[in-house]
Order: sequence, then structure tokens, then C-alpha cells
Amino acid sequence: MVKVLITGSNGQVGSCLVRQLQNCTNTEILAVDRTDLDITSKSDVSKIVDEFKPNIIINAAAHTAVDKAETEINLSYAINRDGPLYLAQAAEKIGAALLHISTDYVFAGDKEGIYSEIDAVNPQSVYGSSKLAGEKAVIDACSRTIILRTAWVFGEKGNNFVKTMLRLAHQRDQLGIVADQFGSPTYAGDIAAALITIAEAIYKQSKSFDNSKYGIYHFSGFPHTSWCGFAQMIFEKAVEQKVLNKVPFVKEINTDAYPTPAKRPANSKLDTKKITETFLIQPSDWQRALNKLSDYQ
Repeated sequence: MVKVLITGSNGQVGSCLVRQLQNCTNTEILAVDRTDLDITSKSDVSKIVDEFKPNIIINAAAHTAVDKAETEINLSYAINRDGPLYLAQAAEKIGAALLHISTDYVFAGDKEGIYSEIDAVNPQSVYGSSKLAGEKAVIDACSRTIILRTAWVFGEKGNNFVKTMLRLAHQRDQLGIVADQFGSPTYAGDIAAALITIAEAIYKQSKSFDNSKYGIYHFSGFPHTSWCGFAQMIFEKAVEQKVLNKVPFVKEINTDAYPTPAKRPANSKLDTKKITETFLIQPSDWQRALNKLSDYQ
């Protein structure tokens, strides 16, 4: 029986992981959120890992408040770097594999074209810097680490762009949406499914698992779009499903017309060929994931 420890179990991806893993046979799950486990406490992490002895640790916990991170610097690094480090150290101690979620924000966002796993990193925000520090920490601490970089995450649980757009569309007839940032909307349920596929490969192959497969992977949605394009698709789907009565007028605006404390990457397009070639995992079908928008209300 495979034993899986999930951190951040009440978040967008964590809740999907719990739901999907509950349907897997021969799987024992220990799902913890911050009320159950403070991952920034090395002793707490060590205790729970030593007691449960998981085969796989999936870290879905993170400080994702991008703008707040600009002032909550210590907290960001504690959750995004130190916590993952402690999980990685505990995993290495018992021979477990660590699957860790990271972000497109590790890139500057100024590249032409799509970002591959070997492209130079250059975060432009505290959030991105803390997540990059977490990547480096877990890679150094645990020899059986998979890092899954993703972007523009949305799901039925938690706060996200889809829910914000639906709420605003009920309130306003016209919305200004950023049209000069491009990336990959990614459904949280598809991220969970990708992580489970990787976990299954690691566990089932066990001693025969090729250690060269550990490392960094990109997983996100396709086709690429802008925030404005994403919003328009949400509204069109919402009207089709009678979640909205009409599509609001969408005005395209530039990033400088919507200033935020943290700088966003202008280009968040991620190349997902590596994860497809290695684990046969296809990009997230984010448009399909919008077919039940009543679940996002």
C-alpha cells in the first residue's frame, strides 16, 4: 500500500488531490492543512513524517498572496522556502519522494516564445524569489524530488481569477482586463491528476524508477491566452451555461493601467513537452474545465 502525505490539503490543488486520491485503491492518505501541520516548524514536520512514514510527500502548501508577499517577506520565505526544505529533509531521511509545486513567477517574463525547464530564472517579485529559493532548497535536500512549475491556477475551491470574473460580471456591465500579459490557465484538478500520475510511476516502478526522471517539469494549460482572452472565454461559457445573463463589455487594458505591488510576468507561457514525453501527461484542458461554472459560484 502506498502512503501519501499531502500538505496544503484545503487549498485549490490540495483539495483536488484529496478528492482524487480517495478514489485510488491501495492508497493511504494523510491530508494536512496549516491548522494540522505548520510546515515552517522543522520539528513538527519531522515528527509527522517519522510517524506516518509516507512513500510520497506532495507539498501543495504555499504563500500565494503575490501582492502581500511584497511586504510579508519573512512569511513568504518561511512558507515557500523553509517549509519545503524541512519536508525535503524529512523525505530524504526515510527514503520518500517529494513532489513540490512551483510557479511561472520564477521567470522574468520577458522572453519571446515559451519557457522551458532549462531557461534562465530571474524572478521579479518576492513571491517568485521565495518560490525559486524553495526549488533550490528541495533539490539540494532530497535526491527524489519532482518540482512541478505551473501557472494561472484556478479551481472550484479558494479565490481565483474565474471566481473573480464571475463575481464582477454580476456587478458590472463593463470590465477592463489586462491584455498584454500572456500565459496558461491551469485547472487545479488537472494539476492534481498530473501529480498523482507521477506519484504512481514513482511508486509502481520503485527500485526500477529512472533517477534521471527526478527534477523540474512544467505543467500548465493550452492554448495559451491573455488574461483578457481568459476572461472572455469565462463569460462566453457562463452565458452558455446560464450562469450569466449576458457577456459584459470587455475593454482591453495594458499592465501599466492596472498597477499592482508585485510585478507580474508579461510572458508566462510554459513549455510542457518534457512532462508529456516523460510521463505521457497532456497539458491542462482549461477550456473544458470551464464547462461546469456553476461549481465556481
